Amino acid sequence: MNAAANDGPIVIKIGGSTLGEHDTSLADCVELHRGGHKVVIVHGGGAAVSDWQERLGAEAAWVDGLRATTPESLEVVVAVLTGLINKELARQFQQLGAPAVGLSGVDGGTLCSPISTRIGLVGETPRCNPETLRKLLDAGLLPILAPVGLADDFSTTLNINADTAAGAVAAALGASMLIYLTDVLQVRDGDGAGIDCLDAERQERLTREGVIAGGMLPKLRSGRAAVEAGCRVRIVDGTQAHVVRQVVDGAAVGTAVV
Repeated sequence: MNAAANDGPIVIKIGGSTLGEHDTSLADCVELHRGGHKVVIVHGGGAAVSDWQERLGAEAAWVDGLRATTPESLEVVVAVLTGLINKELARQFQQLGAPAVGLSGVDGGTLCSPISTRIGLVGETPRCNPETLRKLLDAGLLPILAPVGLADDFSTTLNINADTAAGAVAAALGASMLIYLTDVLQVRDGDGAGIDCLDAERQERLTREGVIAGGMLPKLRSGRAAVEAGCRVRIVDGTQAHVVRQVVDGAAVGTAVV
């Protein structure tokens, strides 16, 4: 997997549901980096956040696949995503031999957003300032970004959905490819059949019909924005062995957003 000279970075969104004992995604990402690709990891961690909220007696609430966030729950979000998960991923990548740097969207003002008017301290429409990520990539490092950002006026930290953050990062970096790792083989239509290629018209119809819902909504909305910015986008099953390598090598796996 040698990088072409004119290739933009590859952005890979990793969710907690796809990381397991036999997972190969991290090793694939390290192999890409060694092959000369510029790789940016954006990670989630919703299950771990919910687990810690439950331990602390806070109830998790969701709206259109996004976590509603109070000032109290924001503390849990920041601690778990930027602390526990981000640093554990950085450790694992370095164990595999990659020069990983863990950071969040707060660092360098990488992710900023208006504060949501409906679900609390959430950045629903984040914009990415890619300068810090570019400097890390140019230095030969592998950034691992936690989806926490800043309000536009810097008045507070915000919870940002990891899928939405990945789309914003890919668009701002001029990424050649955005890969969403999830735990399903493909996006499915109303009859349960897998979709190989999803165009905008069909995506809009399936969303309107309620077929595309929950956690798939932010993936496809942000993925659509990345496609419009010139990025190739695929949603794939991250539990499949070496699926990241397959996608980069051109395999038609998962669902392509076109």
